[in-house]
Amino acid sequence: MKTLGIETSCDETAIAIYDSEDGIMGESTYSQMEMHAEYGGVVPELASRDHCLKIVNVLKDALGNNSIDDIDRIAYTSGPGLLGALLIGESFAQGLSTALDIPLLSINHLEGHLMSPMMEFPEIKMPFICLLVSGGHSMIVDVKEKGNYEIIGQSQDDAVGEAFDKVAKLLDLPYPGGPHIEKLALEGNPNAYDFPRPMIHSNNLDMSLSGLKTAVLYTVQKIKDLDQSKKADIAASFQKAVTDLLVVKIKKAVEETNRKDVIIAGGVAANKFIRNEFKKFEDSLDIKVYYPDLKYCGDNAAMIAFVGSMMITPKEPTIKSKVRARWPLNELKE
Repeated sequence: MKTLGIETSCDETAIAIYDSEDGIMGESTYSQMEMHAEYGGVVPELASRDHCLKIVNVLKDALGNNSIDDIDRIAYTSGPGLLGALLIGESFAQGLSTALDIPLLSINHLEGHLMSPMMEFPEIKMPFICLLVSGGHSMIVDVKEKGNYEIIGQSQDDAVGEAFDKVAKLLDLPYPGGPHIEKLALEGNPNAYDFPRPMIHSNNLDMSLSGLKTAVLYTVQKIKDLDQSKKADIAASFQKAVTDLLVVKIKKAVEETNRKDVIIAGGVAANKFIRNEFKKFEDSLDIKVYYPDLKYCGDNAAMIAFVGSMMITPKEPTIKSKVRARWPLNELKE
């Protein structure tokens, strides 16, 4: 069975084909990152317009030598995300579904991230713990079974990726900030500044990043000559503070749930420093830590097609819009 996945929740126009027997048959992603970098963040209206301009060519690239007539079902991201961007993907998916007379499946973007490593590592079995960290979301999820997800911890303010972007701006680094912070941190001393780790000793699994971000702001304001060396030290110290917080929370989550598999997913999962720190405590906790391939850490259609392939075919077709800017994981229904 071949599932075509469509992802337009933010600033990536992505389409992929997943075969239940052969895996990914084709995929294509167009990133608007360069366009939005000029504004220091994603501009929703520009994102929607660009999805309109690029989605047909992205489909052609993803299909390659595959025939559109061989597609058995279509899965698309219907939330959470930017409403206008999501509507472009949904309209395109509805048009294809109607033209090809095949089922249409509405997919939660966050569920795609939760399941993405299973696409690459078939040995992963539910239940497992997932740390989902991106520009818009930071949460610890107990993945009990397909469609049964419990958020056991989350950021009370900024998402991790959002904090990286804001600190990058303080250091005059380009958007998106994550990769630039990581690169600059390689030149710095992670112990140069003792930044706070908010909520690291709390009794729950929730997190906070706003206090850390503010501490970086005050540090930058106090430095008269903010040269490259000092910027590198700040980047390295900030990155370490974030990682320390995440590691402590996941250790606590493993102890509380007794899960043996831990998945780190989302755009921030591409950070190599964070990956290495998590790998260090695999043996001591008797767990296995998994990450998606770097190209599947950010928004992509492969994960949407994969989740779609796992779902039951709807009994009746519908053209009613299912787009939701906010769609919590605990509201998912098969």
